Amino acid sequence: MSDNSLIIGLESRLLNAWPSFEYQAYEGWILRLANGYSKRANSATPFLPDAPLDEELIDYMIARFVEANVRPTFRLNGLEAADADERLRLRGFKEIEPTHVLVASIRREDCERDPEIELQPRAKKNWVREATASYGGDKADDETLMQIVSRIRQTAAFATLSLDEKPVAWGLGVVERGYVGLYDIVVAPDLRGIGLGRRVVSSLMAWGCQEGAHSAYLQVREENEVARSLYGALGFATAYRYTHRVMPGRSV
Repeated sequence: MSDNSLIIGLESRLLNAWPSFEYQAYEGWILRLANGYSKRANSATPFLPDAPLDEELIDYMIARFVEANVRPTFRLNGLEAADADERLRLRGFKEIEPTHVLVASIRREDCERDPEIELQPRAKKNWVREATASYGGDKADDETLMQIVSRIRQTAAFATLSLDEKPVAWGLGVVERGYVGLYDIVVAPDLRGIGLGRRVVSSLMAWGCQEGAHSAYLQVREENEVARSLYGALGFATAYRYTHRVMPGRSV
């Protein structure tokens, strides 16, 4: 599989696993909108190699973002035309949050689930409420997150790890065409760094294996060295990298 084929394949799965509320297609770009919750659901992303981005198209997509009251954001994954990043830079778009898409093969010995982790096929209100509370910040919007995860049409598992009957770690797995995508891995703030996130990730990979997945993928910010080290120990390696160009003068 070529690099572009891998990017397109994973980006397509990501789009399905983390649905937006609205999609618009423009000459190899897909603009997604979801009330501003998460950049991957509220950005313009190239989906074809060498997707062009001229000044007219930039202006047109900016207008669509502004109409939706969402900060204009371009998510650049390497499929865009060679001059796209420079065009945005010259327009004053700031580069933020470089992110790695990691992939790992799932081995036969990885297919045994942790019996202490509960998996549900659909999101429940308490899962969404508890996960967003542990995230905090701009992700503490349980209503919008519920709308996003309720739109998932692929086979999914919502994981919860409890200690002494108290939920302390959460995660989401979505299986599509041989891959399990791992999303929203979060641990209660006062219990981070003791291996709970690793248990959730491993259990979702095992569940994915049982659902026919041969590989797992996830996304992690470049600056998060602790998480990247954890995922590296689980066999994950960078498949590709993306970054964001955001319009100045509007809040993130």
